[in-house]
Amino acid sequence: MTAAAERRRVALPHERNADGTVTIRAFEGAILSRVLPAPAGRAFNFEVIFFPNHPRLRQLPSKPPEHFHPLQEEYVSVSEGALAVEVEGIEHILRPGDPEFVLQRGVNHRLYPAPQNEKESQNDKSRKVSCLLSAEGTSSLFALDLVFFENWYTYQEQVVVHGAKLNLIQVMAMFDAGDSYLTLPWYIPMRSLMSRVMGIVFGRWIGSLLGYQPFYKEWTTDWDLACEKMETCMLQRRFSDRKKVA
Repeated sequence: MTAAAERRRVALPHERNADGTVTIRAFEGAILSRVLPAPAGRAFNFEVIFFPNHPRLRQLPSKPPEHFHPLQEEYVSVSEGALAVEVEGIEHILRPGDPEFVLQRGVNHRLYPAPQNEKESQNDKSRKVSCLLSAEGTSSLFALDLVFFENWYTYQEQVVVHGAKLNLIQVMAMFDAGDSYLTLPWYIPMRSLMSRVMGIVFGRWIGSLLGYQPFYKEWTTDWDLACEKMETCMLQRRFSDRKKVA
């Protein structure tokens, strides 16, 4: 939890393009996300550009944490470079011209720029990986969408760029509100069910009682939608303030 002034300070830049789309800059430009019109039946549509040799990405672990989405399929296609899509521990490399890759509901996965050898990486400072990322629409308000991504990436910005301490309850609160749950170790019985239960109990219920919000006004473009989402949970209704001014 941070003060509103601090949240405003770390809010991600939103840049309007000539075609009317908006590009969101994360990690000081290491990741760019252009918000595109979503096709019918999809919750969102982003053009995501990674700059793997950007200092902010090079200082991070090579792979993000595994996770899964129980309610939504996710779709990925690559337009430039090579993207690794790891599904249940098996790495698939996507390149331009490959068909759209479908991540089924509930599969454990993660996405990251495909690794290159050290010599290639050092000699190519402008290397980038571009992909289209979208997910199926769902009737659930707690879903993968722009509201979730704005808040999750801004929270990561606060940790990676501004040095805030990672708080697992805050992460679980945001993930639960975005149809996302962390993958538990393989040896835990019914690990997917356990992860969802933990996300709801610690992220949604205990987190709300402790003051951890899934969404923050200072980080959210469509605050009315964020409020509508939080109003579906009795413990999160107190965070819904449609008159709040950033």
